[in-house]
Amino acid sequence: MPHDDPRPRLRRPGGPGRPTRASTTRPRTRSAAAALALAFALTACGTSGLEPPDTASGGAGDIPDLAENRLQILEDPGEPSLPVTVSSVVHDPYRTSDDPLEYEDVEVTDTSRILPLTGSLSEIVFTLGLGDHVVGRDTAATFAEAADLPVVSEAHEVSAESVLSLEPTVILADTQTGPPEAIEQLRASGVPVVIIEEAWSIEEMYPRFTRVAEALGVPEAGERLVERTREQMAEVRAASAEAAGDPLVAFLYLRGSAGVYLLGGPGSGADALLAEVGARDAGVEAGLTAPFTPITSEALIAAQPEVILVMTKGLESVGGVEGLVEIPGIAQTPAGATGTVIDFEDGVLLNFGPRTPQVVAALAGELAGLETAGAAE
Repeated sequence: MPHDDPRPRLRRPGGPGRPTRASTTRPRTRSAAAALALAFALTACGTSGLEPPDTASGGAGDIPDLAENRLQILEDPGEPSLPVTVSSVVHDPYRTSDDPLEYEDVEVTDTSRILPLTGSLSEIVFTLGLGDHVVGRDTAATFAEAADLPVVSEAHEVSAESVLSLEPTVILADTQTGPPEAIEQLRASGVPVVIIEEAWSIEEMYPRFTRVAEALGVPEAGERLVERTREQMAEVRAASAEAAGDPLVAFLYLRGSAGVYLLGGPGSGADALLAEVGARDAGVEAGLTAPFTPITSEALIAAQPEVILVMTKGLESVGGVEGLVEIPGIAQTPAGATGTVIDFEDGVLLNFGPRTPQVVAALAGELAGLETAGAAE
């Protein structure tokens, strides 16, 4: 599969990026595609007996399969109503996570050349129906509609020169976008820079839809997107919790080339996704208090996860499943002993954007496949 295929994959030992049928104590009997089909079949049927609304009217139907790597774009967003003055988070490179956010007014007068600086913000802009106005992308904007756009970042570090060379009329960023020097250079250029709060949970993503739509002069389209996504989440939630069971899952953030190995805990974003499908977050249950904690063998062995959830490039950075189990403590967990590892493409898993219902359904499908495999033993 290509690296930009956002489908989750259950990995087995046998080399980076390549699932195998290696013998384990919990053999997988359901393919990823079949597990996804289960999740989406449940979603399509629903538990309420109601027919999904028509997609063209902004309803919840026809949620694209993640394998298609495409967006569900709203029809007829309307012409942007400009100028508009919106609240933007004040860029403060010295602010800590405990400091309250401060805001300033930013006037947007032209949306003919939009440049979102994160993958999630790009998804929102495209889904609102304004993709034709986007002139560049962050490396995390991996969906099909953005594939031909020039990239203005490397390893999520924005290049101010690359951004300004595209002559944007409005720039969208969030409080995690960096480096700080680049953001300051962009703000000093005179181009309106609208900085939006991050989202690390399902409920936090809806205000982002609204804020982006307001900044681009299409507030009604933002309301439609919020309503549609809420409907989709309701459908997916009902099906997913029933399908996935309650496995104990550890989310690991891995960057082997930089020596970064972190275990997710409360606030990591993965905990919110796991809660949606009825799974248990190993970091939360182990008593971690921070969103991310450096991995120790003691913490992993104490957590005893049955499944490990990672991002695709993170898994590749440690040499695939074979390299992952060499990290101290991994092999001593049920997930490490069986090689039960699910990876999602980096630009999808924690985006908390319009494709989050797809991510939840796909995660539930993978976990449902594991439940079925375990029951068949």
